[in-house]
Amino acid sequence: MAACTVHTTTQFLNTQCHISSSSKSHLGHFPQKQQLVIFRRRRSSQCVITCRAVGGDHDQTVVIGLAADSGCGKSTFMRRLTSVFGGTAEPSKGGNPDSNTLISDTTTVICLDDYHSLDRNGRKEKGVTALDPRSNDFDLMYEHVKALKDGVSVEKPIYNHATGLLDPPELIKPPKILVIEGLHPMFDPRVRELLDFSIYLDISNEVKFGWKIQRDMAERGHSLGSIKASIEARKPDFEAYIDPQKQYADAVIEVLPTQLIPDDNDGKILRVRLIQKEGVKHFSPSYLFDEGSTISWIPCGRKLTCSYPGIKFSYGPETYYGHEVSVLEMDGQFDKLDELIYVESHLSNLSTKFYGEVTQQMLKNADFPGSNNGTGLFQTIIGLKIRNLFEQIIASRAKTPVGAAQAEREPAIVHIEKGRL
Repeated sequence: MAACTVHTTTQFLNTQCHISSSSKSHLGHFPQKQQLVIFRRRRSSQCVITCRAVGGDHDQTVVIGLAADSGCGKSTFMRRLTSVFGGTAEPSKGGNPDSNTLISDTTTVICLDDYHSLDRNGRKEKGVTALDPRSNDFDLMYEHVKALKDGVSVEKPIYNHATGLLDPPELIKPPKILVIEGLHPMFDPRVRELLDFSIYLDISNEVKFGWKIQRDMAERGHSLGSIKASIEARKPDFEAYIDPQKQYADAVIEVLPTQLIPDDNDGKILRVRLIQKEGVKHFSPSYLFDEGSTISWIPCGRKLTCSYPGIKFSYGPETYYGHEVSVLEMDGQFDKLDELIYVESHLSNLSTKFYGEVTQQMLKNADFPGSNNGTGLFQTIIGLKIRNLFEQIIASRAKTPVGAAQAEREPAIVHIEKGRL
């Protein structure tokens, strides 16, 4: 039997306590009608639980999933998203300096690399990449996301990108908005069902190669040869396990080489498509001029400065993996970002709170990568749509009849001695 010590600072009535791991074991009833459910953990002998009222008015965490291959702009998207909500997402103060988790007043961003079940040497020994499902603990990922969505704190493992090792876990408390970003947020159907909204960043091979070189050479000190070898080694697993997830996404940002310059191989000018799924709860697609029409627009002129090769916008309905979608497209880049207000005035259903908010956000984050093209524009629009979705979900919950007031939630620590449950 496992011996557990529970430390609490508040008395609870009719409370239920949970922690997360791979298998359950019921330990019976505790004073004040507490019921404790233990999940065995493989990586740690210490678990953190949070108590909440059973049947009370519980404000669930809104969960957003962001999927993309390595080096495809997930970090920049996270910075834009947290900027929309106000504040800056930063590592937890006093925690592991190599933690991948970012926390702001409203959001917590979890990197799913933390659910690697094999460290870097382990993957080399078994001959698998980090993209291979066998390198990841999807049971633990599901249990943690489910717990956080239900308002329960977890101790999440940390994958150290600097050393390639699995570091000791860190405490994650349930935020208002949880963003899970990485390679596999939509791979496991159980995790996929927990998502309130999902985004896939679909970067073409030509663009991805340039981005990955810039990041891995400048920021991580990798050589050009090692980057090329890594990209080639990852291709089969990317096509098998990562790329198929885009069919489940509520929004896809597709980044392609420009069509404004024939046979362009420079990669500096991008064509970006925002693919928005129809019929998603709390989400309505943005559109250009007339909803549902097919539009092609070259806005260059007196109100928008455009150097060669110019800017072209398109909009229209399409079918994407059997789903009806609305697609906004921008090919080219802005010369003067403050002139974006002219384009914004012709876009509708942006979920802004005031005229010019998209332009304001773009100017605020002008130093972010992609701020002069469609990647920054569409990431900002999706950030605003997520804010609107969050507000709609909170408003709908406020209208739901509730019973007794929710008991104040306080953390409790459970120490599990080695042994069998």
